[in-house]
Amino acid sequence: MSRHEIIVCNSNNMYTVPDGSVNLIVTSPPYPMIEMWDTLFSEQNPQIKKDLNAENGMCAFLKMHDILNSVWKECDRVLAPNGFVCINIGDATRKINGDFQLYSNHTMIINQFINMGYSVLPDILWRKQSNAPNKFMGSGMYPAGAYVTYEHEYILVFRKGGKRIFKGREKTLRQKSAFFWEERNIWFSDLWEIKGTSQTILSDVKSRNRNASFPLEIPFRLINMYSAKGDTVLDPFTGLGTTNLACMISNRNSIGIDIDEKIANIALENLNQSVSKINDVVRERIYRHIAFIENLPKDKKDKCYKNAPHGFLVKTKQETALEIEQLCEIEKSENIYYCVYQKYDI
Repeated sequence: MSRHEIIVCNSNNMYTVPDGSVNLIVTSPPYPMIEMWDTLFSEQNPQIKKDLNAENGMCAFLKMHDILNSVWKECDRVLAPNGFVCINIGDATRKINGDFQLYSNHTMIINQFINMGYSVLPDILWRKQSNAPNKFMGSGMYPAGAYVTYEHEYILVFRKGGKRIFKGREKTLRQKSAFFWEERNIWFSDLWEIKGTSQTILSDVKSRNRNASFPLEIPFRLINMYSAKGDTVLDPFTGLGTTNLACMISNRNSIGIDIDEKIANIALENLNQSVSKINDVVRERIYRHIAFIENLPKDKKDKCYKNAPHGFLVKTKQETALEIEQLCEIEKSENIYYCVYQKYDI
């Protein structure tokens, strides 16, 4: 059984989350110096609006990151030793006082986690597929006046302390949480080409008119890469609950936090998915693997191993205990969902 909760509060004080109770943090925070987030940052520090009105871009930028840093410090409190933090963040480009400039959000976050004593692991570039015909900004065809268009964002990865050691039941759960060989080759690449998701949102949500969500595939991959079944995953900027939904699919516990009550209520409703819809994602993952094995040449297929829980072939011995569950039931109690699973039968 997994547990999924949505909490309304400012993530700089996650008082309901105990110290060291979270194994993984997966989130996409508001992006400093992206205009849609100006109001949210200014409500927490009115001086930011004054800086923007006075066209003091760098002053506003630093104050916005001060707000994010207070959340990262609170994340450090709730994260268990050897836990991981995965942050999807984009840099910002903006013209202030007639000067076009890049505001490097990912650099500021890396520096903060270094200051907190974290290990910085290789990051991932998420390249968003775009149909935009213009790949530049600025002075058309003349040199020395145009700027490249940003079509990527970063997924930063940090670890708190050393390598996690799995013993006893945790070791067994880790073996059951293995991913497929072909998934590893895609997921652990430093370039992900994944389509973005719809950015529309209800008009009565005052904090923003776009949801700024990342697609389900991003947290789904990260959760399976950096946590094991039974772990607890936190998203301190949960938005529409995409990370929570990925945890439902992956048999991890989840906590989603958002400062906006209306957004949090939408997230809670988004978790009220049908069992069959969630199991479609599980089914697609298994069928994709079976198709991969079927397309192997006979000599390579003959060298495959048999997965014990499901009976299909796998490429490596580490995949033989991999066990994929399907949802049987979703129960709700106030703002908490409970998911009941059983082994997926092929």
